Amino acid sequence: MQKEGNYKKLFKDFNKLNIMIIGDVMVDSYLWGKVERISPEAPIPIVALRKREHRMGGAANVAMNIRSLGANPILCSVIGTDEKGDQFLELLKKEKIDDAGIVRSTRRITTTKFRIFGNSFQMLRLDEEMDNDLVKGDFLTLLRVIDHILNNVKVDAIIFQDYDKGVITEKLITEVVRRAHTGEIPVVVDPKKKNFMSYQHVTLIKPNLKELREGMNLSVDLNDIRSVILAARTLIEALDCRYVLTTMSEKGVMISMQEPSEEQNVYIPAHMRMIADVSGAGDTVISVASMCLALKRTPYETAFISNLAGGLVCEEVGVVPVNKEKLLREVLSLL
Repeated sequence: MQKEGNYKKLFKDFNKLNIMIIGDVMVDSYLWGKVERISPEAPIPIVALRKREHRMGGAANVAMNIRSLGANPILCSVIGTDEKGDQFLELLKKEKIDDAGIVRSTRRITTTKFRIFGNSFQMLRLDEEMDNDLVKGDFLTLLRVIDHILNNVKVDAIIFQDYDKGVITEKLITEVVRRAHTGEIPVVVDPKKKNFMSYQHVTLIKPNLKELREGMNLSVDLNDIRSVILAARTLIEALDCRYVLTTMSEKGVMISMQEPSEEQNVYIPAHMRMIADVSGAGDTVISVASMCLALKRTPYETAFISNLAGGLVCEEVGVVPVNKEKLLREVLSLL
């Protein structure tokens, strides 16, 4: 009963948090249709469009997860002054997420991912994007916006949600991490390849196996846990970070920690599920991890709850935020 009360309090305390999310946002555009024939022009299926749906993606999906868990998301990014940018702001408004951290630039387009579904199966994805780094003017504007928020709001954790689209740069990482250390704010990272080794002195970094393998240029095998441990510990030393939370798909997660302890590497297996779509699972994992760290929970608790949350969203089609009540029920059922 004590453990149950402990986790119930944790989920209740999520509601007190302000979480800043910095990264690449995008519009996820879903085109749903039915396939009944093959095109006479080429051996490809014809999708008869039945429904369009637009959702917030990328770092904005992290904001959705943060809000779904009860906390206040503070989203900071750069979008275009284009039609998709207008659409993105409308989606923010609809979801009651503040746009104070969103910068609009005439020099960028708003990233959009079009997913085409036929008979409930995803058949094609089309990406409209640009991935060059922010120009100096946009970088300085974004940094001023971040500074204004940090100076006026109690931020409990900062998430870097990196999709290699150019919003997050080495200079931005350095500046934000320095400010976070001054304010004793934990910084967690969902990395991509370009900036992988630039996240010096962060609190937690969450690579998947592919990112860990490519970022460290090491042989990492899903079936050889020792190779995962070696790569994670090498990354801790290289970045001087406290934790590496490695997500290992159907194998679960492993959290490795810098501080000496009897269990410096804790492996948590995944639970059996009916997987519908893995899109957005990493967004959910980093959201939960940031909130657990903000509330000073143990590395095991952080990895345990994050692992369950990532698995739950894989049972849904498309990119969706985690359901807080469902997650708490599953946590309690496994105590």
